[in-house]
Amino acid sequence: MGVIFDTSFLIEAERRESEISQFVENREEEVFGISVITVAELLDGVHRADSTKRRLKRSAYVEKVIALFTTYNFEVSTARIYAELWSDLSRKGIQIGAHDLIIGSTALSLGFSVATYNLRHFERIEGLKIETFNLQE
Repeated sequence: MGVIFDTSFLIEAERRESEISQFVENREEEVFGISVITVAELLDGVHRADSTKRRLKRSAYVEKVIALFTTYNFEVSTARIYAELWSDLSRKGIQIGAHDLIIGSTALSLGFSVATYNLRHFERIEGLKIETFNLQE
């Protein structure tokens, strides 16, 4: 089993200045990773920083995350899951942002759960296991 960290989870960890190692503590048997779209979202946050100081701090954090965790690409197997979910949700009149749907599809394709604070979107993805962690301040 493994866990894909959603962008919302990583941003909250950065805001609280929590050490990422806390999240994986006592879970040595599990794999932890991020979706390639999470990398893009985090880098977008770097570029949107309103000061050089904040940009440098965010950049250092994002590079740490990229170095610590395996990045999972959007593969054809993930695209198949994504397309099925997108179609099913659309038929039901449910909308989820494309990025969150990619992250959820990535987790499903790997048999992983998603660690997130954006329950509203991820709860709509049938079969997806969701985790939240208590971040220590």
